[in-house]
Amino acid sequence: MEFETWWLLVIPVFFALGWIAARVDINQLISESRTLPRGYFKGLNFLLNEQPDKAIDAFIEIVKLDPETVDLHFALGNLFRRRGEIERAIRVHQNLLARPDLPLEYQVHSQYELGQDYLKAGLLDRAEETFNRLVDTQYSAQARRALLEIYQREKEWTRAIEAAVALQESGAGGRQKEIAQFYCELAQDELVHTHADAALALLEKSLAADRKNVRATMLMGDALLSKGDTEAALLAWRRVEHQSVPHIALVAQRLMDGYRAVGRPQEGVNLLKNYLAEASSIDLLEVVFKAVMELDGVDAAKQLISDEVRRTPTLLGLDKLLEARLMDAPPGMWPELTMVKNLVHGYTQKLARYQCSQCGFKARQFYWQCPGCNQWETYPPRRTEELNVMN
Repeated sequence: MEFETWWLLVIPVFFALGWIAARVDINQLISESRTLPRGYFKGLNFLLNEQPDKAIDAFIEIVKLDPETVDLHFALGNLFRRRGEIERAIRVHQNLLARPDLPLEYQVHSQYELGQDYLKAGLLDRAEETFNRLVDTQYSAQARRALLEIYQREKEWTRAIEAAVALQESGAGGRQKEIAQFYCELAQDELVHTHADAALALLEKSLAADRKNVRATMLMGDALLSKGDTEAALLAWRRVEHQSVPHIALVAQRLMDGYRAVGRPQEGVNLLKNYLAEASSIDLLEVVFKAVMELDGVDAAKQLISDEVRRTPTLLGLDKLLEARLMDAPPGMWPELTMVKNLVHGYTQKLARYQCSQCGFKARQFYWQCPGCNQWETYPPRRTEELNVMN
């Protein structure tokens, strides 16, 4: 009985202590909120209502009245950068760095924000210098990513490889695909200067980084061809089939030219026909169509196109079919067929595009690096209409 009475006395005490603690917290919160400038809440309200211009004006007034508001400086600098007012963002972050009493943590943060300003402004030398100072700080991963972006913009592929390897070793994720492409860029430069052996050595490194890199295999064939070894080049180009069958369309013309050069054009046509049956492609079809017409005549070329359009009906295929029909059409049919052909061809020009799977950027030619988002290997080797039909 005494035990129960003791508990009845303790429980109200606990409730009272909890109520007092809550009141203290609320009073402290109210007290702190009163010390904040009125403009702070005004600016915050503008931000929440998606009025960044008015928010910036409000925050500028606070910074003028209270220059010690470091976090507000960061917010203001970011707003300027987002609006494209890079010079003002740079001044904000430079002013912070100029403070002799700024804690180390804020100094590092200010340097990182300043580097982002320089990068957005295209001042790559200053950005590189700033991010290099941050590689041994808590912003190491972000700084290395920024440096990698800078080296790609400047086409400094050797330094890009070093930056990508450093990122991998820091545990920031695999970069094999990018490293392989950087070696391809270096190899392509060597091929331009007819240094085939140097290009081959770089392409071996590219494939060591990424065995599925189609571009490296294609360039290896080009390098072997430049050395006069057509048979070895053909073997290299055929290896694309084992990496990605759809990418065969990108080497189809090389293969056909190579087989002609070694005196075995029919073998080349038969090979490409097999590829076409395995992976339909308008680009591959065009190469096979021209080769069949050259070796087997117009009728065989027309039959090839007809069969392919039935199998994969696209306007791009219809355009080729009309082209084939015009070759031996009676003179009386030419005006009508030509008119239809021109109408279809004009429309297919809009469809004959490659499209980045990352950002949707469309282009007439195939890119290994998207000009829109700068990502690597985001272009499928098929035209947009073919992809739509397949989907």
